[in-house]
Amino acid sequence: MLNRIFITFLVLLLVFPVPLSAAAQENKRVVPKETAQVQLSYAPLVKKVAPAVVNVYTKRTVRAGLRSPFMDDPFFGKFFDQNFFGGQMRQHLESALGSGVIVSEGGLVVTNAHVIKGAQEVSVGLKGGNEYAADVLLSDDASDLALLRIKPNEKGKSFPFVTLRPSESLEVGDLVLAIGNPFGVGQTVTSGIISAKGRSSLDINDYNFFIQTDAAINPGNSGGPLVAMDGRVVGINTAIFSRSGGSMGIGFAIPSEMVASVIAAEMHGQVSDKGIIRPWLGVQAQDVTSDIADNLGLDTSEGALVSDLHMASPFGKAGLKVGDVILSVNDRSIRSVAELKFLMATVPLGNGASVDIWRDGKSMTLKVKAMAPPDIPAREETELVGDHILKGAVVANLNPAVSVELGLPVDESEGVVVVKAPTGFFSRSLLPGDALVSVNGREITSPREVDKALSEKRSGGVELMVKRKGSLMRMYLR
Repeated sequence: MLNRIFITFLVLLLVFPVPLSAAAQENKRVVPKETAQVQLSYAPLVKKVAPAVVNVYTKRTVRAGLRSPFMDDPFFGKFFDQNFFGGQMRQHLESALGSGVIVSEGGLVVTNAHVIKGAQEVSVGLKGGNEYAADVLLSDDASDLALLRIKPNEKGKSFPFVTLRPSESLEVGDLVLAIGNPFGVGQTVTSGIISAKGRSSLDINDYNFFIQTDAAINPGNSGGPLVAMDGRVVGINTAIFSRSGGSMGIGFAIPSEMVASVIAAEMHGQVSDKGIIRPWLGVQAQDVTSDIADNLGLDTSEGALVSDLHMASPFGKAGLKVGDVILSVNDRSIRSVAELKFLMATVPLGNGASVDIWRDGKSMTLKVKAMAPPDIPAREETELVGDHILKGAVVANLNPAVSVELGLPVDESEGVVVVKAPTGFFSRSLLPGDALVSVNGREITSPREVDKALSEKRSGGVELMVKRKGSLMRMYLR
């Protein structure tokens, strides 16, 4: 009997072992036997990347003084070019600080466009203390990226630089470092993870497609790199979500694919005085909801449902139709319209993109050529010079190139649009992008007709029918 009890006890011990005491657990801990086991660190990675991370210093002229509340008014402002107590507004140079990263041994620097916006002077400081005057090669507001060039003081000398890595290769949870100069305290390294990819509801730039990270990003970090664990740059830090002005663990970086496309555009001369010339879609689309997916027989609520096509759209020429759903570009899935715009913006002009679509319950593949928005018909930009209240405004024929420059939807491709507001009292009445439907009851079909219609004297002032952001407005300017 005792033998049976003992055997049963042994079996229970094997199946349900008694937890070890604290002393026993302590004995199970192992002292590191190799130096590497106690020196796990980001230090080698930082040493590799940090020399290529720079401070970007800017100087811009600002006016100081006690401002009148009428200073910004287009009419009264000219009477208040002074402070409240009669003294003239004084001008002085204001300094600002951001970050950047060198991406070529020849001194090509990437930073944010908002870091250098309005600057009269730009200089770049390296980690070792050397400072160089910088030439602004390109400032692209649409992507919020800028390219600078610095030149070595010694012939044959090269700069430390980093290389780019496609952000698409990242996964949520991957470790990353953010390097920059927050609050001007000096070069600072923070670590975190990729919190999300493809954030598209931020309204930070025209493409609204960002990497989200919890690596601490603060004012002064703008333009600095987001670095993967192999030392390559996967993004440029650009913005934070904050209620205090400091980091709250929600930072955003522009993906490296957009950075590469900006560099390529500058190298290949695909830049005009209006900015970078990017592929034109000529497509109006909406995000696919779960209801739309069910109705169309799609497995997931991802993609871009085409609602309108311009007659000259490269997608239309490739065979796309209204009602189709765009699923992927070059084998990268489309989760939203913002992602469609982003992916096409990174395709070099003249190249073909493989586009998968869904039509009538079947998938198809189209070959779409990346092309610039056509400037056809001719825009006929005309400055209004007549003796009337809209003198100084510039109007033009609508075409795809003009629509893209003004950020108008694809369905607004005909008519006359305001390119520059009037210079006088009514400078805030008409805005760039406003379409002139009629002037004093006269239908407007060409820029030349605007001056003619305005020259007809009327005792009651000017009556305008304007289309703004899809809505018709009637204005009476006296």
